[in-house]
Amino acid sequence: MTFEIVTANADDIEQLGTWADEEGWNPGESDRHSFFPADPGGFIFGRLNGEAVASVSAVRYGTGFGFIGFYITRPAVRGQGYGIQVWRAAMARLAGRNVGLDGVIDQQENYRRSGFRKAWNNIRYEGVPTATGIPDGIGLTDARRISFDQLAAYDRRFFPAERDAFLASWIGLPDRTSLAAVHDGELRGFAAIRPCSGASRIGPLYAASPEIAAALLSGLAATVPGAPVAIDIPDINAPSVRLAEELGLTPSFEAARMYTGPVPEMDLPGLYAVTSLELG
Repeated sequence: MTFEIVTANADDIEQLGTWADEEGWNPGESDRHSFFPADPGGFIFGRLNGEAVASVSAVRYGTGFGFIGFYITRPAVRGQGYGIQVWRAAMARLAGRNVGLDGVIDQQENYRRSGFRKAWNNIRYEGVPTATGIPDGIGLTDARRISFDQLAAYDRRFFPAERDAFLASWIGLPDRTSLAAVHDGELRGFAAIRPCSGASRIGPLYAASPEIAAALLSGLAATVPGAPVAIDIPDINAPSVRLAEELGLTPSFEAARMYTGPVPEMDLPGLYAVTSLELG
């Protein structure tokens, strides 16, 4: 048998989405179109006799940060060492960087042995949220109408590194809606929703207050009236957890946000939901 580790091509990224969906992770239907531009060399496959059997993403952001995702070994070949080989290739690609990941419960001890330490839990809340109003003085607008430099600078407050190529694609895909909350020309919140095979996922969700976060969530949920949405909330942000529960959402999934180095400096009080569990 021949096992080789290769860099994925654009077509392979669609395969990753299918595998992730089979694992119950509910990725966005068009996420691959944003993931690949983020770092085209950052997606790794293990092929056994030419057939893809294992995957991992090791996406570089800036010069000092990286993120691991899509760590999957196909059920038929688990326990045979193929997964750990692609894992080592991913970590080698990100050597010298502070690396983050969202670890499912049954893998967290393995990640600790690889040098990762837990920072918080990301808890997925799902359901049909109660509609809320918009706070006085706040206007909601299509985020694509906001100066991209302004939007990218705002995103940088909540993420450890610049990710302009990813962000431009994330809000520009035709199957998704993004909203910005504005007060006197200043960005006070930003969020996006995308269709998935299950509940539509909202992420990121940034806001200067719970009331603004609720307005953004409600505005995006209104684009899929009566249908469930899902948001991945860092439990370190207690107001965000409280807001989800007040809006009638319930927990459905949990993963630990872990880093190999210090927890990056971010505006955690304003981070009401992360962008994705796959790329951070």
